[in-house]
Amino acid sequence: MLALSRGLISRLHGILSANSRTPPTATTKFYLLRCFSADALIDGSQVECHQQSRIIEAKPGVMTPNSKRTGVIAVKCGMTALWDKWGARIPITVLWVDDNIVSQVKTVEKEGFFALQVGCGQKKEKHLTKPEVGHFRAQGVPMKRKLREFPVTENALLPVGTCIGVRHFVPGQFVDVAGITMGKGFQGGMKRHGFKGGPASHGASLSHRSIGSTGQRDAPGKVFKGKKMPGRMGGVQRTVKNVWVYKIDPARNLMWVKGQVPGAEGNFVFIKDSVYKKPDIQMLPFPTYFGAEDDDNAEPLVADLGEVDPFMVAD
Repeated sequence: MLALSRGLISRLHGILSANSRTPPTATTKFYLLRCFSADALIDGSQVECHQQSRIIEAKPGVMTPNSKRTGVIAVKCGMTALWDKWGARIPITVLWVDDNIVSQVKTVEKEGFFALQVGCGQKKEKHLTKPEVGHFRAQGVPMKRKLREFPVTENALLPVGTCIGVRHFVPGQFVDVAGITMGKGFQGGMKRHGFKGGPASHGASLSHRSIGSTGQRDAPGKVFKGKKMPGRMGGVQRTVKNVWVYKIDPARNLMWVKGQVPGAEGNFVFIKDSVYKKPDIQMLPFPTYFGAEDDDNAEPLVADLGEVDPFMVAD
């Protein structure tokens, strides 16, 4: 502490003595710049701006195997069941892609990486904080209820204000859906981790659902970290991979996917192209779907189920 105080005092003495020897003038200006050189203070006349702003256009492109498209934000509407043309019952989750637009573009020149910030839904200004209102006004986009950042490649960038609809995905492809699971509160070991429990009749007294012993003897004489025990269950982000897109409705921005996705009804989920079951790059719109004016009256699109009846026994 004493050495630190001496260092500060000597530094202040040096600054004061320098100011006393060189009186400030009105024409001398210095600028503090973040750089990796030893000269922290340089004259402002030496600063030259050679960096040009990146021009991002909303036009179709060619997708490569290394390209990564942006994702979308959807609202989980609930679950139902549908029967396909062969009579097979398919459990369905209905997702609503509610007015997704690009609210911010992040590039290597400014942020150090490529990403798109997507906004979903609508929200009044009085229900937002002042930093959030300032962010939307600076970007020139309407107020959004939910924001999410999706990393993309350079050729998949979209300009601010670009609308992303349900046609961003194609029926028959696989997607990864992430969301916050339903909270279950404090639960025991049998429900939280699937423990067997104690004997139901003989050999147990008031400990039928208890987890049993949690440690060993005098060695090691402790409970290891990560031991499965009762605790809070749910309410965490989880991702369901390889979810099959069965049907989309461009007129209502609805998507039907097979199986369950995390979250309760009304929660936000985040959808992007599957990592493991990659879709065919020839069938995906890249960087997104740029629709026509008559898309509001478009018919629903259903995945191709083939021409072979799976219930027919082969000869």
